[in-house]
Amino acid sequence: MWRRSIQTSARCSASSAAAAALLWRSLDRRSLSSGATSAVDSIIVRSLKEHYFEVSKMTPPPKVNPPAAYSIVKGALDRDGPVLRRTFKEEEISISVMRLANILPSGTVDERGDDSISQFFLHVDVSKLGKEKSIQFLCGLYPDAVGIHSVCLRPKVSEPAGTSNMAKYEGRVFQELDQKIRNALHIFIHRRGIDEKLFPFLQAWLYVKDHRNLMRWFKSVGSFINGAKP
Repeated sequence: MWRRSIQTSARCSASSAAAAALLWRSLDRRSLSSGATSAVDSIIVRSLKEHYFEVSKMTPPPKVNPPAAYSIVKGALDRDGPVLRRTFKEEEISISVMRLANILPSGTVDERGDDSISQFFLHVDVSKLGKEKSIQFLCGLYPDAVGIHSVCLRPKVSEPAGTSNMAKYEGRVFQELDQKIRNALHIFIHRRGIDEKLFPFLQAWLYVKDHRNLMRWFKSVGSFINGAKP
């Protein structure tokens, strides 16, 4: 699938980089001229173009729609932030998604080298009209379950410059809460559609976002080295 193709492209890029490194070492740095520098730039730009077109030919994954209650946030593929949004009675709910690899330090994630993405982190924001704060959940999303990692109450909008949230009490660690409270909070998010049914859509959505980011990276780096506007 896409992840394997992207990994293949990355390996090709590494090979091209190795070739460029050999060329660089073969040049006498004391006699480097603008012509030699241009030759190196041309190699990089040509390699980037080749991989750009290789990635552009990838077959996208089958289209997956989000659960019926949710709508996709316009422009979400091109920026960070909420991916899905819905209303529930008088509440507005937004969901952002992150990979496990984007949360934990490098080397702590099990990289199996296959196409599977078995866990995401969800940032769920539940707000009510007229309320200054929203309740926010950090959840782990799996193909068959959702688990809550933390719950806090925070202002809907950023506070004025110079203020700090460091001293504000945000509640106990979720696993230290009474079991009845934890169960009730799981029921709370489940009633709002925060469950495993989100997994297929968010998995496909992240594949598409990765593809777009990789395409954009090839193009922007190539344009920079080539001296052209993106």
